[in-house]
Amino acid sequence: MQIKTAVMAAILATTALSPLGASAQEVKKIGLAVSNLQADYFNQIKIGVEAYAAELGIEVITVDAKNDSATQVSQVQDLLTQEIDAFIYIPAGAAAAAVPTRLAKEAGIPVVNVDRNADEAPGDTFIATDNATSAYEVCKHIIGLAEGKGQMIMIHGQKGTTPEVERTKGCMQAIGENPGVELVAEQWSEQWSQAEGLNIGQNLLQANPEVTLIFAQADGLALGAAQAVKVSGVAQRVYIGGFDGDTTALPILAEGGFDATATQQVRGIGRLAVDSAIKLAAGETLPAEQLLPGFLTTPENAAEFVAEHP
Repeated sequence: MQIKTAVMAAILATTALSPLGASAQEVKKIGLAVSNLQADYFNQIKIGVEAYAAELGIEVITVDAKNDSATQVSQVQDLLTQEIDAFIYIPAGAAAAAVPTRLAKEAGIPVVNVDRNADEAPGDTFIATDNATSAYEVCKHIIGLAEGKGQMIMIHGQKGTTPEVERTKGCMQAIGENPGVELVAEQWSEQWSQAEGLNIGQNLLQANPEVTLIFAQADGLALGAAQAVKVSGVAQRVYIGGFDGDTTALPILAEGGFDATATQQVRGIGRLAVDSAIKLAAGETLPAEQLLPGFLTTPENAAEFVAEHP
């Protein structure tokens, strides 16, 4: 399939620094700290990490912070006592993102940050989707559907996290290229959740009943926003863009439940994180950032991603 070819090309481009070979045999155990396994996106990355590590004979110890930074710090402290050879880290929030990275580095354990990074204490390498470019493509697409004009509201993810910042940047670029579009309201979520998308969407639509565009920075938020449009009873067509390519949201997108998303290479990110952990443990230096492209996904091509998620 075209998806598989594109995914493998992107991963090979970032992992072709050296063969894994003997260095893979030296890594016996990897610690994986995840922000919230209730979110499909993070769960898919976990599945990717664990499945690929199992192929290589590497044990993975996974902990779930359930979006609580204090819990995550405690979990990471415990992980560092379990003789892990490398640490894959998805921060639970912006505020405490730096602490586990510092703890691991002080213990001499290489750190692969995934999805979220901390400027003051970055991992040895950072892996994510190219959030800014993908958000730009989603916003450009829905603005095109609205013929380049209209009022827009933006429902953000968790404030200050890397994906929230980058997705805002990308969408603002698309808005800036279309003088007929006005961003009339925006609000930040805490959990990137469907319930928040519904609640925020209803409130913003009530205050701005002429809105024709919504960019929600996660598919859960987009699904909630789509519900909000229905219950708010607005007369005009509202075009909705999401982000992530969640396995739960893609079938709804395929049926026209909303208008666009950026499908992230969740399994590819997981594999790249493991490969990077192995290389770092072998003493290699990796790029500070390894960004994988997202795929603009619409009702016209969503079924392809439902059949085979990258």
